[in-house]
Amino acid sequence: MHNGFIQLYFPDADAIRAELSEGLLAQHAHTSPKYLYDALGSTLFEAICKLPEYYPTRTEAAIFDNCLSDIARSIGRGSTLIDLGAGNCDKAARLFSALQPVEYVPVDISVDFLRDAVTTLRQRYPHIKMTGIGMDFSLSLDLPQAVRKEKRLFFYPGSSIGNFNPDEAATFLARIREACRSDGGLLIGVDLVKDMATLDAAYDDALGVTSAFNLNLLLHLNTLLGADFDPRDWRHRAFFNQHESRIEMHLEACRDVEVRWPEGRRRFNEGERIHTECSYKYTADNFLRLLERAGFGTTRTWTDERGWFLVCHARAV
Repeated sequence: MHNGFIQLYFPDADAIRAELSEGLLAQHAHTSPKYLYDALGSTLFEAICKLPEYYPTRTEAAIFDNCLSDIARSIGRGSTLIDLGAGNCDKAARLFSALQPVEYVPVDISVDFLRDAVTTLRQRYPHIKMTGIGMDFSLSLDLPQAVRKEKRLFFYPGSSIGNFNPDEAATFLARIREACRSDGGLLIGVDLVKDMATLDAAYDDALGVTSAFNLNLLLHLNTLLGADFDPRDWRHRAFFNQHESRIEMHLEACRDVEVRWPEGRRRFNEGERIHTECSYKYTADNFLRLLERAGFGTTRTWTDERGWFLVCHARAV
């Protein structure tokens, strides 16, 4: 069985510094959510997924548990399973017995984390060809020649599509559609609009784990940028913006503070914010229209009994 690991992502420290500096100096300071996931950030996010308030992970998992045979019938066996943002590969591995993929292709920007996860997974499933790919799939989906072209099923769980604004999401889905060729498809998890109290609590939990996850970004910025952020000067803010249909996460200055780094400096007044993440919430109809716009059709959907979360299999048309 041929197995491999292909690293296409090599962090460009200068480009990262330039991007971060530009975001921090913008009129409304912001950073990309990908910078939340350093080693500690990834560990904190795994903890968030176990919190009572954070419903998306277990709601999606329950849909897969309850509907797996139906989902497998919709997809068929023998796919090339391409797992976008694979992380520890656990979500995809739970589908192996039902989908029986010919090849598993986990893709993630966290190269070392992914390499370790794939090594472990290979021991459990030696009969499945595995090709791990370290790449930033938000920029490109040009998969290496080594990846089988037939029956590509892109797997994008965890409502990560919500990190893109709707126009970016449409562009990203169209890129997946192109990489599907004629016989491929997409299996995706989407968080749905629900009452504001549930949404707000999911991103601002009582134990403060999400707060620690957000504040850890400042330590990561200090490393990447050579900045002098002190997390004690900042507080976590998260809320549902109804007009935009999105959760917003910000870091808010608790007092007037000046932050310096080699390429720049900025004074933040008390109450001023750095926007760190968005998570868009869809209605089922809105999301299916987005898929249609991107060139997908013949869609099957599954949801939980409360209608909080949607799992969707769409075919390339």
